[in-house]
Amino acid sequence: MKLSSKRGEYLSLTAVILSVVFFMVCWLVGSYSNVVAAKFLAWQILGGSIIWLFLILFFRNVSLADQEKLDLAMLENSSSGDTIFQGSNERKALYTVAQNRLQFFEKWFTPIFAIAVGLYNLIFAVVFFKSIDTSIDLEVRSPLVASCLLIVVAFFSFLISRYATGLSGEKVWKPLKAGGSYMLASALLAFALGIALALRFFQIQIVITAMAWVVASVMAVYGGEALLNQLLDVYRPRVKGQYHRPAFDSRILAIFNEPGGILHTAAHTLDYQFGFQVSQTWFYRLLEKAILPLIIFSALSLYALSCFVVVEPGQKGIIEHLGSHTKGGRIVGPGIHVKLPSPFEIAYVYNTQRIEQIDIGFDETEKVNGVSKKPLLWGQKHYEYEHKLLVATQVASDENSAAPVSIVIAAVPVQYRVKDVEKFAYSHSDPKKTLEDICYRELVRYAASAKIETDSFGDENVDVMHSILGAGRGGAAQTLAKRIQEKADQANLGIDIVMVGLQGLHPPLEVADDYEDVIGKVQDRQAKILDAIAEKNKTLTLLGGDIAKVNELYSMVEQYQDKKDQMSSKEKDDIIAKIDKAFTSASGSIFKELSEAKSYAYERESIAKATGERFSSQVQAYRAAPEIYKQQQRLKMLEESLTNVRKYVVVTGDNDSEVITIDLQEALAPSLYDVDVPQGEN
Repeated sequence: MKLSSKRGEYLSLTAVILSVVFFMVCWLVGSYSNVVAAKFLAWQILGGSIIWLFLILFFRNVSLADQEKLDLAMLENSSSGDTIFQGSNERKALYTVAQNRLQFFEKWFTPIFAIAVGLYNLIFAVVFFKSIDTSIDLEVRSPLVASCLLIVVAFFSFLISRYATGLSGEKVWKPLKAGGSYMLASALLAFALGIALALRFFQIQIVITAMAWVVASVMAVYGGEALLNQLLDVYRPRVKGQYHRPAFDSRILAIFNEPGGILHTAAHTLDYQFGFQVSQTWFYRLLEKAILPLIIFSALSLYALSCFVVVEPGQKGIIEHLGSHTKGGRIVGPGIHVKLPSPFEIAYVYNTQRIEQIDIGFDETEKVNGVSKKPLLWGQKHYEYEHKLLVATQVASDENSAAPVSIVIAAVPVQYRVKDVEKFAYSHSDPKKTLEDICYRELVRYAASAKIETDSFGDENVDVMHSILGAGRGGAAQTLAKRIQEKADQANLGIDIVMVGLQGLHPPLEVADDYEDVIGKVQDRQAKILDAIAEKNKTLTLLGGDIAKVNELYSMVEQYQDKKDQMSSKEKDDIIAKIDKAFTSASGSIFKELSEAKSYAYERESIAKATGERFSSQVQAYRAAPEIYKQQQRLKMLEESLTNVRKYVVVTGDNDSEVITIDLQEALAPSLYDVDVPQGEN
């Protein structure tokens, strides 16, 4: 076909114009709607104009070369054998300028354009990766209008791509395949970004953010492939008359541009491996014909699965209808539920029974030396990041001393449970981050009013509960949990604070040893104070049976001692009576001493009274018989004083003169005279 390359030239010119127009449309969409991915796509589309510009120049040179060949052939056919052109190669060269220019263009300009396209895509990809900022996509204006414009761009890009790819089936227009593949990538990216903008209308933001990374990644892969193909092309042999594929004709994009080529390649590979025409069997032909319907059916089946939502026990789900949870939306419990497919209805599942945890002051994932669990010792670092708190001290400060604050490392886990799914999901865009901010704020606020340790045990004016490293740690955790719960309720987070753990509070590593020494001394002092208080309570309890009763008695006696000089006799008697009554009602040692004193007084009084009565009786007996009374008292005295002494009574008359010898020495063994002999029966 003569001058057939003109069609490729016109198509390339049309594609260049459309690329510039599509670039402007995408750039305006990105600027107006604040969509970074649309701006990236604009530069990606503009990169295709370099390829189409090359194709314009290429087909222009091919057209001129074909015209030159035709003119030269007609000239040779019309000339006689004795023309001046016969045997003159130099003069023939004058009529092959376009052909030589085409060869020069293919040899030098093709790699130059390939390197330019590759560097263009790589440089812009690097710039895009550095400039991606997801925050700019939070306020998207008119997402549906932008989506429609991008889908229009995708539609026309797809038409040009398919038309160019169809023409590339002919040998003359084969270079059009490179432009068709590149424009197909632009069409797919524009269509995907249009869908992402439509989802943004339903408050789904993550797809737009992901598209910025996708566009930059596609440009990076394409640019790297173009440069790598050009490098390998240097070592690829050239065969005269065979089509030489340019480096910017992507092999990766060709997979999507001509999916049938993969099947043909697979068929040839199977034929070679098995040694017979596997591609000619009925099963392979059926598979080749049914592969596209199977893929479509699989995709539709997967899409149909989005109509079902499985909510497990302990969970609740929110089904949004067209982006709203109030108009047509609903909250569902455990079970299998049916909904409209995405994006018409989207389901979100939340755990309402499981305890969740956020880490305050540390990062659980950043462990030291890769150790996940180890004892929380003050002298060791537990996490790469640990929060520091300013805590008050009991030391008064002046102009020359340091500020009355201390530093404490805080690693506080906060556990919570979702109680109101609707509030948790819709009151804040990121409820976990909001809860984390509340926890940090309340922890810092509480630490500023607390003390690192208290050494004033026994002092009623000292609030022990504000000692976050001492006895008040448990109370501090409860107070902090209560404050966080109040702030969370005010923010409508819809959660219950289950536990706030203050086990991870410890001083900085640099002063841990010194702090332990100070705390040890403080605790020793506190232990002695507590022992003294315990001994005091023990003594008072033993003394009066009741500490309050003993304190009351002490106050009454102290009051009497202070005011007795100013009191009248009647007032003294009244107070003394009250004191006696109070002492009488007391128990313990006081009761015992009072009881013993009363018993002793009664005993002495009774003895004295009995002694007086006995003396009166003795006087009467003496008066009645003085000698007998004397003799009786003398004998009684001897009886009482000689109780444990053996006594012998010898009765003699006044005129007896016999001498009686008494052996008072006790015999060691009894004599025969002392043995009792039993008397026999007569």
